Amino acid sequence: MQKAHDLVWTDWRSQLKHRISTVEDLRQWINVTPDEEQAIQDSEGKYRWSITPYYAALMDKDDPMCPIRQQSVPSVQEFISFTGSDNDPVGDTVYRKTNRVVHKYPDRVIFLITEVCAVYCRHCTRKYHTTDLSGTYFESNEAASWEQDFEYIASHPEIRDVLLTGGDPLTYSDEKLELIISRLRKIPHVEIIRIGSRYPVLLPQRITPEFCAMLEKYHPIWLNTHFNHPKEITPEAAAACDRLLRHGIPVQNQTVLLKGLNDDLETMKSLLKGLLKIRVRPYYLYHCDNVTGVSHFVTSIEKGREIMRGLLGHMTGFAVPQYIVTTKLGKIPLWEEQFHQDDQGYWLENYNHDTMRVDDPNLI
Repeated sequence: MQKAHDLVWTDWRSQLKHRISTVEDLRQWINVTPDEEQAIQDSEGKYRWSITPYYAALMDKDDPMCPIRQQSVPSVQEFISFTGSDNDPVGDTVYRKTNRVVHKYPDRVIFLITEVCAVYCRHCTRKYHTTDLSGTYFESNEAASWEQDFEYIASHPEIRDVLLTGGDPLTYSDEKLELIISRLRKIPHVEIIRIGSRYPVLLPQRITPEFCAMLEKYHPIWLNTHFNHPKEITPEAAAACDRLLRHGIPVQNQTVLLKGLNDDLETMKSLLKGLLKIRVRPYYLYHCDNVTGVSHFVTSIEKGREIMRGLLGHMTGFAVPQYIVTTKLGKIPLWEEQFHQDDQGYWLENYNHDTMRVDDPNLI
C-alpha cells in the first residue's frame, strides 16, 4: 500500500522521507479515533512520534487496540501520572561516563550513538532520550566530538563487548556506521560488537545486501532486534533477518511484555514460534519498565511469571527467553527456581509441577 506518489516502497531512505507525523497523514492509513487525535495534539512540543509507511501498512484500519497502532500511535495514557515512574528507571544516566558511553557492567558498555528512530515506539525505555523534546541522555549533544567516547573504551581494557544503541543506530548511513565500527575494531580488547536495532521490524528495507556485506567485514557482529507481536513477523521482516544471517550475523530478539498487547500465553507462544521459523533466537522477555509516559503498558510480574510457566516444557528450550527486569542495579532475573531445599532434602520440579526428591543433587 503506497500513499505518496513518489514513495519508493523498497527504498529505506524513501520510507524515512515519507514517515507519517501528522494527523492528516495518519488518516490516509487508519480511521483515527478522537482519543488518538487528542494524544497527537497533546504530544506537540512534548513527545516525538513518526511511523514508516511500511509499519503503518501493518496497522488495523479500524481497531485502536491493534498491536501495531498501540506501539506507534500516541495514546492519551502517555500523559497520565503513575506512581513510581521515572525518566530513567534503568540508570543509563547514572552510569554514563562520556557523552555516549554508559558503563554499567564490568566487561561491556552501551554506546548511545543517536537519539533518532524511524518509528518512535510508545513503550520506549529511553522515551525521555528519544521522544521527549526537552530531554536527552547526551551530556552535550549528538553532534559533539566522538574522541572522548573512543578514548574511554580504548583506555579500559576490561571492556570486551560494545553495544551500539540509541535511538536506532541504523538511522545512520552505512558509511557513518562503518566509521564507528571500524574504529572500535581497532581497539584490541573489544572482542564483540553488538547492534540494537528495530529496523528489521519497523523498516526491513534498511537491511540491504550492502549493509550486511559491510558488517561482515568486522566479525564478530551480533544484532539484537525487537519483535513484540506475531503480526510483526512479515515476509519482509523475515527476509531482512535472513540477509543478516546469511552474512554470518546472529539475530536475537528482545521482547517487552506489554499490557493488552502480548501479555497472554497464546500470543507469546505464537510470537516465539514465529521467531524460530525465521531463525531469530528469543533472548530476553523484558518486564516493561515504569518509564514516565510508558507506565500504562506495565503488567504485573506475576502475569509474566504465569506466561513463563506456560512456556516451560511446552516449547523447545531455546525458544523460551529469559524473563528479566532492568533496574539501576542491572538486569534482574524474574523466573522462579525449579530447585529448592527443605528439611526433607533437595527437590526438583518440572513444568507439570511433578516433583522428585534427591538426597544429593551432585549425584542426580
